[in-house]
Amino acid sequence: MSQDCIDAVLPTLTSFAASSANEIATAICTALDNKTATLATQDSLDTVASGLEGTTLGLNTLLLLYGGALVFLMHGGFAMLEAGAIRSKNAMNILLQTIMDAACSAIMWYLIGFGFAFGMGNQAMKKWDDTRGAYLGSTTSRFIGDAMFGLARYKTHFTGSGTGKWVDFFFQWAFCATAVTIPAGSVAERFNFNAYLGYSTFIAGWVYPVVAHWAWCPTGWLGYGVNEPVFKAGYIDFAGSGVIHMTGGLAGLIGAIMVGPRLGRFDADGNPVEMPGHSAILVVLGTVLLWFGWYGFNPASILNINTIEYATVCGRAAVTTTLAGAAGGICCLFNGFRRHRGWDLVGMCNGILCGFVAITACCHVVEPWAAIICGGVAGVWFDFLCWLLLKLKIDDPLSAGPMHFGTGMWGVFFTGLLAKQEYIREVYVHQPSYWGLITKEYPYGAFYKKSDGKLLGSQIIGILAIIAWVSGNMIAFFGIFKLFKALRIPPEVEEIGLDRSKHGGSAYNTGNGPTTLGGAPGNDVMRNNSPPSAKVLPMNG
Repeated sequence: MSQDCIDAVLPTLTSFAASSANEIATAICTALDNKTATLATQDSLDTVASGLEGTTLGLNTLLLLYGGALVFLMHGGFAMLEAGAIRSKNAMNILLQTIMDAACSAIMWYLIGFGFAFGMGNQAMKKWDDTRGAYLGSTTSRFIGDAMFGLARYKTHFTGSGTGKWVDFFFQWAFCATAVTIPAGSVAERFNFNAYLGYSTFIAGWVYPVVAHWAWCPTGWLGYGVNEPVFKAGYIDFAGSGVIHMTGGLAGLIGAIMVGPRLGRFDADGNPVEMPGHSAILVVLGTVLLWFGWYGFNPASILNINTIEYATVCGRAAVTTTLAGAAGGICCLFNGFRRHRGWDLVGMCNGILCGFVAITACCHVVEPWAAIICGGVAGVWFDFLCWLLLKLKIDDPLSAGPMHFGTGMWGVFFTGLLAKQEYIREVYVHQPSYWGLITKEYPYGAFYKKSDGKLLGSQIIGILAIIAWVSGNMIAFFGIFKLFKALRIPPEVEEIGLDRSKHGGSAYNTGNGPTTLGGAPGNDVMRNNSPPSAKVLPMNG
């Protein structure tokens, strides 16, 4: 309290009430001092709150920037893996395709893909309807997004993790680019480059964004966290075992079937002829890069890290991802030894990636022991699917179909079995549970006691919906190219190799000009050197 304040007020009060003037002046000045102190404290609190808000935004932005960069680094992993797993005469071609996937997907994601995936029209989330337990207007965009094309008016729209966040576009594009590049391995060494360019833009701009909208946009119809989920339960796919890997893997598998096998892949009796890749070193390098990138793919999919719960989920996702990949690799290694009595390096690399693909759907909601089961079964399931494709005379040079579509489907299904309710509550605001529309709140895995099985049902519906959507689009798309004989390269070009015939030379150079096929470094590292079968026939289909 200020004495100067009392001295200023006292003369005036004395003229009215001399006996109590001093007490009244003291009371007034005390009140004024308290008010001033309160205002000063409020200003300080506002400053601190503003600073904390900025720090929170910065940490969340850093998480997505870091995660998106790691996911994009996976393109280097795909490039090395795919180049090493095919013959050296086509290495430059598949490297170009990988880079082109990133560039084409970025443009298509900007023009229409991001809007189809996350766009919500201006009326989509204006008012909540207590009767329906949903946002009025949400049914108008449950199938596909309808805003933010070319990032128009993005500042006022939901962008994935908040409103008007630039980093959401970047982070979600990195995932889109991954879905686009997965099919490259399935159609390697015989696919027409023009057809590849077409499907790269088609998946990025249309096929993938629609699936992403179903599962990850609040106005979609499928996902666990959307406004009106299927079965009032919803489909859990944290980082995209179904949305990304099933979509890309199935697209590649359809392409492999429609383009036909490589020349000489099967002999006259229908028996497969080995066509191993040219560099085990590149395969291992690609696997390690993909392993590294998966720590952005899965943990960063929490999108925000500003609470204790979110930080816990992020850490758990990293642990389960590691265990699933390790289990998948070990299971494939021992299964390979059982079949061939030899320790298969490439088989172990494939198993590791299968474990990662499978756990991607549920890395945030399963226990570590469950992650080991998920990854281990994925490795064995992958080996079975590879055997089945050969029986059906389907040539998938990198086994991308079994790896991404097959084990991605297993991961989605497994989520419906062992997703833990406690962990689900840490991640999702389940709208039907929040508004009391269901008796058993927060549906969880069918193998836990008192589960009603609705989550498993939702997972199955998600699997079927993705298969139907991707199959319908990609069969029609590839069919048009095949109708005009533009899907596959001519046999003579395939024999020479795409590098020399289409890209001006080999991916390798010994210093004496472009190398021939036989002179390429590492050309025979993984090649079967046994005499060719007399029954090998060219296939022109």
